[in-house]
Amino acid sequence: MYEGPVQDLIDELGKLPGVGPKSAQRIAFHLLQVEPPEIDRLQAALQKVRDGVQFCVVCGTVSDGELCRICADPRRDRSMICVVEEPKDVQAIERTREFRGRYHVLGGALDPLSGVGPDQLRIRELLGRIGNQQDGVDVSEVIIATDPNTEGEATATYLVRMLRDFPGLAVTRLASGLPMGGDLEFADELTLGRALSGRRAL
Repeated sequence: MYEGPVQDLIDELGKLPGVGPKSAQRIAFHLLQVEPPEIDRLQAALQKVRDGVQFCVVCGTVSDGELCRICADPRRDRSMICVVEEPKDVQAIERTREFRGRYHVLGGALDPLSGVGPDQLRIRELLGRIGNQQDGVDVSEVIIATDPNTEGEATATYLVRMLRDFPGLAVTRLASGLPMGGDLEFADELTLGRALSGRRAL
């Protein structure tokens, strides 16, 4: 235990996801050694996050205006919506350069043990987007891209149940399987099973 502000800083850093006690201590002592202007820039960046970040009114991702750059882009395909859990998932899919539609960020996944039910997620907003034309275009496909874990699977199942009543709407799920460069012997049974059931013709 250190005294005063240093320990307070270590405690606060330790609350960040993925930062353990040793990492928090390392970051705190690094900050003690940097020049004051660097601390000022960090402080200004945190202030901007607190005061200036908003969420897109259409898709719910992080934005610096009412609409994010993807929803504001007229070249994006309005007939396709990719549903993800968090804003960071939008960036992961964008990096592939394979998807040209729009997104919908749920704000998490169903997790009854943690008190996260359908009302805590942006499911009602998703249904509203599908029920109403987007700039005169009907939504024809919803791609469910929730995480391949228990909560993500429960969320995907719930969404499929909610979306099956929309006429002419295709509901798809991201395929999951073996990573490139991986060896079959190291794949777990669930991943290998998914890869088999999701196989496609060559």
